[in-house]
Amino acid sequence: MTNTSQPVFCDTTLRDGNQSLKRPWNSQEKLMIFQQLLKLGLKVIEIGFPASSQMDFDSCRTLVQNAPSDVTLCVLARAVPEDIMLAAQALQNAHNPCIHIVMPMNPLGLQYILKKDLNEVTQTAIQAIKQAKFLLPPNGKIEFSVEHFGDCKDNLTDVIHVLTQAVQAGATLINLANTVERSHPMAFVDMVKQVKAAIDDTAELSVHCHNDLGMATATTVESFFAGATHMDTTLNGIGERCGNTNMFEVAVALYNSGINIPLQMQHFYQAAQLVAQLSGIPIWEKAPLMGRDCFIHRSGIHQDGATKTKALQKGQYMPFRPELIGRTDGETFGFTSQSGKAALQFLCQEVGISLSPEQAASLMPKAKHLAEKKGELSLTDVSHLCLNNN
Repeated sequence: MTNTSQPVFCDTTLRDGNQSLKRPWNSQEKLMIFQQLLKLGLKVIEIGFPASSQMDFDSCRTLVQNAPSDVTLCVLARAVPEDIMLAAQALQNAHNPCIHIVMPMNPLGLQYILKKDLNEVTQTAIQAIKQAKFLLPPNGKIEFSVEHFGDCKDNLTDVIHVLTQAVQAGATLINLANTVERSHPMAFVDMVKQVKAAIDDTAELSVHCHNDLGMATATTVESFFAGATHMDTTLNGIGERCGNTNMFEVAVALYNSGINIPLQMQHFYQAAQLVAQLSGIPIWEKAPLMGRDCFIHRSGIHQDGATKTKALQKGQYMPFRPELIGRTDGETFGFTSQSGKAALQFLCQEVGISLSPEQAASLMPKAKHLAEKKGELSLTDVSHLCLNNN
């Protein structure tokens, strides 16, 4: 199946990301993230779980008061009347409110968590959706989420039947959650396809993927091509345990696949730095897109290829141009015992020394020997080598 729709990014940094922090954000910190999300062009933002704490309820109210009229604000609620009432209160006067109701339907959750059968859960879900519909204004939306959908393979036919009833009751968006990533992406994507075929265009389809095995981005991207137009993501991929789907990664992957991305991608890098600062979770140096090492080459083979294609729009070892996401750095080289003379020439140029290929080749034995002893050479090391090469 090919999806030609424009993707809708539903950011849940302020809800799923926030709930995973050692110190959840207060209203002012959430407002800072919220304003960054608006700068990125997000039009659907999940702002919190009002029933979780008074602080989270208050922060939701703050964000409602600061939201532009073209943005949909979502809040999470369990399928219990008290949660839904608080969700509606938190969203009071929101321009475009959405209550996100979540329920587990996997066999394990039904037996040991809810201790109910699927028929009982179905009735609870329908009552919750009807309550939310009654409390919301006419333009309000209801998102119904199957927690642990990825674990519903054994009762998938019954779950799909529940989802069709949820749509009939008033759910406008069906969210399929890979709450714990246990298997390969296409196992989940195949289940998404079955739901898409069943609900067709009666409701929009969304996915919410966690990153326990490191494949949330792949699962989300492939789910889009399977028919899910809405994608739950977070900035920097923060979230419970190993995190949620990283918005930056999904956006660039879809962009590279020829999909129009409705976001201001040039602000991605700035947003990543802000989240790292406010969350206290540093960006790993090897993190895709945002890591310090994203554009550094240390292998001689890679350095040679990068040198020969450096002036091209598509470099031999460059997945995207740095400026696409607002980075001001570019391809660079480090010199280790694995490096080649292209790196030596590049680094000498960085310190104002021009080396011919022949000069670089003659300097290589000394450079390699030094790198074997101390690891990656600094610019000072390279400068000393060049100036003392007799």
